[in-house]
Amino acid sequence: MKNFLARTFGKKTPMTNITIIGNGNMARGIATRALAAGRTVEILGQDAAKAQALAGELGTGVASGTTAAAPQGDIVVLAVPFEAAKSVVTGYGDALAGKTLVDITNPVNFETFDSLVVGPDTSAAEDIARLAPAGANVVKAFNTTFAGTLVAGESGGQPLDVFIAGDDANANTVVSSFVSDAGLRPLVVGPLKRARELEGFQFVLMTLQANPEFADFNWNTGLKVTN
Repeated sequence: MKNFLARTFGKKTPMTNITIIGNGNMARGIATRALAAGRTVEILGQDAAKAQALAGELGTGVASGTTAAAPQGDIVVLAVPFEAAKSVVTGYGDALAGKTLVDITNPVNFETFDSLVVGPDTSAAEDIARLAPAGANVVKAFNTTFAGTLVAGESGGQPLDVFIAGDDANANTVVSSFVSDAGLRPLVVGPLKRARELEGFQFVLMTLQANPEFADFNWNTGLKVTN
């Protein structure tokens, strides 16, 4: 673990508000919202060039590096697939102590696209929480939002609802404040075990997105509570 954290690439960056692990579309979307919220952002990926390229496209206030370096942000967003997120949390170990870890993953069986890869008595978020070090608080959020809608900050002309589940009230508040500052609506739905339902909701929505009978969806929909 010491060797894992000791390897660094480039100059040391100043403390950032939010570290995003990953450099794909969801990383871009969440980083865009973070910048809109006035936060500083760090992008860490396995490929330094890709992380740097995304940081450059996002503009000022964004640093980049590789996952060989410990995350600097107080909030660490796991914007990678479920299995990769587990590896990231295990690899960082105690470097994540004291952090708020945001799990955005959806544990879909992408080979069949017909089920989740976790059992009904758990969730991706709960599995990740079991791997996290003492003092790290896992919060489920952003798994019900698609990348393009995050970049836009809305779907169908309405701000996105971001469903949040976590066992630590302070961590839920930290994530809710970020979501609100980003121009979205935070909805804390309960403890971390509510991630089971959130992941199930999103799985159903993803199957609709992929269904040719709903060709006008185009991965640009969003779950919304109205009254």
